[in-house]
Amino acid sequence: MKYYLGIDLGGTNIVTGVVTEKYEIITKYTEKVGIDHSLESVTNQIIHAIDMVLEQADMTLEQLESVGMGSPSCMDPKTGLHVHLNCFDWHNVPLHKMLQERLLKPLLIRNDADCAAYGEVLAGAASHLQSAVMITLGTGVGGGVILDKHIFNGCDGMGAELGHTKLVFEGEMCTCGQQGCFEAYASATALINQTRQAAKAVPDSLLNTLCAGDLSQIEGRTAFDAAKQGDETAIAVIEQYIAYLAAGLSSLVTIFRPEAIIIGGGISRQEQILLKPLNEKLRQCTFAANEVGVPPVIKAKLGNDAGLIGAAMLDVDGEQ
Repeated sequence: MKYYLGIDLGGTNIVTGVVTEKYEIITKYTEKVGIDHSLESVTNQIIHAIDMVLEQADMTLEQLESVGMGSPSCMDPKTGLHVHLNCFDWHNVPLHKMLQERLLKPLLIRNDADCAAYGEVLAGAASHLQSAVMITLGTGVGGGVILDKHIFNGCDGMGAELGHTKLVFEGEMCTCGQQGCFEAYASATALINQTRQAAKAVPDSLLNTLCAGDLSQIEGRTAFDAAKQGDETAIAVIEQYIAYLAAGLSSLVTIFRPEAIIIGGGISRQEQILLKPLNEKLRQCTFAANEVGVPPVIKAKLGNDAGLIGAAMLDVDGEQ
């Protein structure tokens, strides 16, 4: 049996895991990121998390085939620098070099959304497929593109930032500084803002009841909960949100023609109240849908383990 080490670096947690060649996680360790977000401090924490998971597995680095990491940034292949990690306010930092020097073992790093998509195609919802697009609906809209079981992100590793494709010309301001991004309309954050606006506009809506009149307590699920109870305002919010989501996905379908679109993140837990109308709307707004069909939108299966498995297996079949 061959073993691989995966690292999932996030703004809140560092997760490490030992993964078998059959994509099974045999042990996992989670460590909260400290308040010191300096490069040296986070690097030390990553190394500690690696040491801890290896101790749990009763293994050494020498027993591993490789180490892979998913991080919320892209690494410039020309410079080896992490271009931008918003969660730590890092810009062009040598994270790969610092970890490589400590590990003394080959280390592969990819964007965390790419790793999650790769994990779902290897071992999750799309394991029976060769190509899929995955988007994660959370604070933002993460995205990954897998073509022929390989990660696709352009000639310089900076592509497939799906959440920052343009949906509305000169539209809502996005956290990236651009206007009209898909993320500004289809993220959980966007849905919360849309729900708050609707609740404010219609005071007698169930939306206000569910948050006890405190709009700051509205969550991504609030509109769905109210819609399930027949609240017309909430139903209108969900219909508009699904329309935004379908419009963004239709472009991805037209460009990549994947076998499936995988939806992850907290919003995906709504399952059929989301997926059934989303699949219908996607067919309505996608080019040549009647002639060539539209790939199904399906729910992610692996949860947070997708990124860990995808990161661990980055060198499988030459995926680097």
